[in-house]
Amino acid sequence: MSRAKSRKRQRLYLIGAALLAAAGAAALGLTAFRDSVVFFFSPTELAEQSPMDTGRRLRIGGLVEEGSLQKLDNGSTVTFTVTDLQHDVQVSYTGILPDLFREGQGVVAEGHMNPKGQFVAQEVLAKHDENYMPREVADALKKSGHWEEIEKKNAKNMRN
Repeated sequence: MSRAKSRKRQRLYLIGAALLAAAGAAALGLTAFRDSVVFFFSPTELAEQSPMDTGRRLRIGGLVEEGSLQKLDNGSTVTFTVTDLQHDVQVSYTGILPDLFREGQGVVAEGHMNPKGQFVAQEVLAKHDENYMPREVADALKKSGHWEEIEKKNAKNMRN
């Protein structure tokens, strides 16, 4: 075998080993990243994927249903319903709600589903003005066909 073929073969082995090492590093990185990713779901998407893994951390978003906010006995725990006007998700949250949290407004909650099918939130985010709605919530409402109703309601609220 000639010396040139031997060098080409060594180079080929070196490149193969480098590609294999890069693929291994990418696989390890993606595995670690997967554990920290929090997926967003609308109430309709949650209903379609039921039953949901109870240990999986996720975000839900939609509108806080009118008349659904209830304070439980201890005063620091509240329950409310998040809706995308097609499906609803019951949410339980212990803590202080954001100042801008209101019924009929957009909300994103991060937490997990419990075995009873209720969403247990560790964090609740509310919109900050009359024109803002989290992108995921707006996309879910547009997908469900109810975006125009929300726009009309916001326009009416701004006139009042």
